[in-house]
Amino acid sequence: MKKIIFVLLVTVFAVACSKKSTDNDAKLASFGAKISSENAISKDDMAAKYKLLKTGDTINVKFASKINAVCKKKGCWMKLDLGSDEAMVRFKDYGFFMPMNADNKEVIVEGKAFVTEISVSELQHYAKDAGKSAEEIAKITAPEFTYAFEAVGALLKK
Repeated sequence: MKKIIFVLLVTVFAVACSKKSTDNDAKLASFGAKISSENAISKDDMAAKYKLLKTGDTINVKFASKINAVCKKKGCWMKLDLGSDEAMVRFKDYGFFMPMNADNKEVIVEGKAFVTEISVSELQHYAKDAGKSAEEIAKITAPEFTYAFEAVGALLKK
């Protein structure tokens, strides 16, 4: 009888330990491709990686950050906090969208990071999607180099 109880306790313990990352991911809403929270780097580490990139460079990476803004029309893009900068995140092949009320929530994204130039018309389009006023949109007169990210999947903290 003692052996049966011992085996049962060991089995329960082993199962509980093996579910740790799954339990953490269960507290996250999944969008796009199935990804896990394991090995996600911090926003500070991601900012350091972006500083090393030049236009045309890409890296595959997974990082965690706070959502600064989400497209208010469809949830088709978001801006993630990188400390003193932001990363403009779009979703591979428009395969998924984020909730439009996800501002200030924590998220983990996995995909491709790169540096790109955004045209004036595209910047104005994003400003319009973000609900900016006509005066604010009219002030956009020069292209910007930006940190960009194409996400294949995202995990949003519930």
